[in-house]
Amino acid sequence: MADGEGFFGERVAARYDEVSSDMFDTAVTGPAVDMLARLAGDGAALEFAIGTGRIAVPLAERGVKVAGMDNSDAMLQRLREKPGAEGIEAVEGDMATTRVAGDFTVVYLVFNTIFNLTTQDAQVACFANAAAHLDTGGRFVIETRVPELQKLPLGQTIVNARSEPSRISNYVYDVVTQGLLAQHYHFADGRVEASPVQMRYAWPAELDLMARLAGMRLEHRWGGWQGEPFTARSSSHVSVYVKT
Repeated sequence: MADGEGFFGERVAARYDEVSSDMFDTAVTGPAVDMLARLAGDGAALEFAIGTGRIAVPLAERGVKVAGMDNSDAMLQRLREKPGAEGIEAVEGDMATTRVAGDFTVVYLVFNTIFNLTTQDAQVACFANAAAHLDTGGRFVIETRVPELQKLPLGQTIVNARSEPSRISNYVYDVVTQGLLAQHYHFADGRVEASPVQMRYAWPAELDLMARLAGMRLEHRWGGWQGEPFTARSSSHVSVYVKT
């Protein structure tokens, strides 16, 4: 991930699984693993921004050969400590530029992580890097949110993403630069811990153009991992690009 040790360093990695526990529920991970296993078939899968292995570990447990990369050594250390991660080749590196040896049927990038690359050039390079790891007919799968600009009244810049007793998350949009600042606040023992992360949002159509520049085309777009229709009300999308 871009600026991995800046945000996803030891402080965040130490409690990442706990804070994101709802995303580790099998009801959430199961449909993603099912789809990725089908796309991988008898081939291998490569995860960009593998993190602590939320998807990679159960995918490997399904018998898929999985490799991955992440910009945060602290996150990778948590991955390597997990049962089921022994056969996962995970390297430290930037998903826009780092190459992993091997032949891959599917490359995937989940949980909004494409937005962690904070420039358009880096996002374009990520698509090119994915294509470089794929043979013709291979697929690049992205899961990310749809920018929530429809929720912004004129002049407003902040969308509340989560409000819970233990945490609050706000998204601050810059519609000129497509900047997106995620402001996460965690409450514990009478303390407030702020965890801001800078991102760059991109519309689905912009991602499609990045794919075309990398020699891929959009094959499917769904509103979720179970193949839900993608509509004007969808808050996120799963997009599958095939290398031509």
